[in-house]
Amino acid sequence: MKHPKEERTYVMIKPDGVRKGLIGEVIRRIEQRDLKIVAIEMSSPLLEQMDNHYPKNEEWITRLGVKTMKTYEKYGYDAMLDFGTTDPANIGPEVRKWLISFMMSAPIVKMVVQGLHAVDIVRKLAGDTLPFQAAVGTIRGDFSIDSPVLANKEKRAVMNIVHCSETPEEAEHEIKHWFGESVIHEYKRFGVDE
Repeated sequence: MKHPKEERTYVMIKPDGVRKGLIGEVIRRIEQRDLKIVAIEMSSPLLEQMDNHYPKNEEWITRLGVKTMKTYEKYGYDAMLDFGTTDPANIGPEVRKWLISFMMSAPIVKMVVQGLHAVDIVRKLAGDTLPFQAAVGTIRGDFSIDSPVLANKEKRAVMNIVHCSETPEEAEHEIKHWFGESVIHEYKRFGVDE
């Protein structure tokens, strides 16, 4: 068992966060919570990397379609008009394509963040994945106003500044996927690790 302060999570500043000049702000907010960056790199992901970042299983892809249909129903839009179907299993793959396309539209910044409850703390800092629902004071609540309604109408992914792992298991998988055997640095932060 690792020490509780050694929990790691994966964080990615998405193309919209990079293009808005928020790299420093995202890092500042993470470090202010006594978490530390133990690996960081800016890159332009390859199609294969992005394709393998997002799950390919039918259940996950259909869930994207279900979420999209719920949004259409909630706001009174016609999915048949935009997608030519109302079947979540057929809508999900299209939404997944939009995600991959968006994530390749500009560089990303990928990080490994370490510290006490790193997964939960970073998710709390990021805020709700739907920016228009994210609380003020969170990264998404302060710097994005996007919504699935607008994204669907414009046939693109929701722009929400950052991605962060949902669970320690997902973090482990994503860290391995994005950093492979790269060096993850060990160091002590003043006032945090002492």
